[in-house]
Amino acid sequence: HPVHVDRIGGRRLSRRESRHDGRRRCDRPHASQLQSFISRVLDAGLYVSEVAAHEALATRGMFNVIDPESGWTADLIVRKRRSFSEAEFPRRECVDFLGITLAIATLEDIVLSKLEWATLGASSRQNEDVCALLRINAGAVDLDYIERWVDTLHVRRTWDAVRT
Repeated sequence: HPVHVDRIGGRRLSRRESRHDGRRRCDRPHASQLQSFISRVLDAGLYVSEVAAHEALATRGMFNVIDPESGWTADLIVRKRRSFSEAEFPRRECVDFLGITLAIATLEDIVLSKLEWATLGASSRQNEDVCALLRINAGAVDLDYIERWVDTLHVRRTWDAVRT
């Protein structure tokens, strides 16, 4: 299951570090941009499947970048065509990774995505992650934003369960 990354190079990013003034625009990449990204990832000694990356671009799916030394995995997800993804996309926080600007989902959107995975796969791990994110970031979570989406995404029951 995808884990939206809030760590770069094994270091946790704070909201302050991950935001740039005026937020740089991070659009869906074109094949040539993706190939440039793949080259930089490989040059940095990381693993990425070129086939999986291009397939993810074509299908709006997901592919991984793996650090073979540490085992860290970053799941990179191409935006889907649906109302939640359209709203989630401009909320991203842009960070620099190996000289490339990458967009990282906000805390609230990570919570909603994990709720979706938990609902679709009945995964207790996703629920545990949501509980941990809410506990660690208490007071910094926009609960109103999450509440606006839980019914649309059909995750109300899961959301209510993790909040009890």
